[in-house]
Formats: sequence, C-alpha cells, structure tokens
Amino acid sequence: MNRLAPDIVTLRVAHCRAEHAANGEQYHLAVMHYRTCLEAAERREDCQAVRFFALRLADCYGSMGLAHKAREFRELGDCGGSENTGEGSHPLLS
Repeated sequence: MNRLAPDIVTLRVAHCRAEHAANGEQYHLAVMHYRTCLEAAERREDCQAVRFFALRLADCYGSMGLAHKAREFRELGDCGGSENTGEGSHPLLS
C-alpha cells in the first residue's frame, strides 16, 4: 500500500503537466507527460486510466498531424483495455 502513494502523486503531477502543455499547444511536452501517465496506469493495471491516457495521447498526436500515431493510440483507448493492462504489454510503450 505504501508503494502506491508515490505512484498516485507522480501520476497526478504528470497529468497536470500534460494538461498544461496540451492547453498551451506544446504537444511534444504533453506527449512526454501523457506517456508517463499511461505507463503508470499500465503498471497499476488500471484499465480506465489506460483508456483515458491513450485517448489523450491520440488527441495530441492528431493535433501534431501524426495521424498514424493518433490512430494507434485511439485503438488502444477504444479496445476496452482488458488485454493491454500489464507492464510493457503494448508495443507503443516500448
């Protein structure tokens, strides 16, 4: 239980930074922070958070004009997350 507390704090800080960067159209920074969030969500095996952060990444990549990357993360976010919850289970996170 003690180990989870820092992960939650780290996740929240990274999420705030990602939102701030995305709102400022600094998508490269937003992607970096959202990837940190997505990886933390996968470590925690939190399917709902994985879906949320994958879709946020899709939005950022779409705004950057990287349709292929946006589509891949949108598929990850739309899939329900049941098979993509383990650490490193998705090739986009490698």
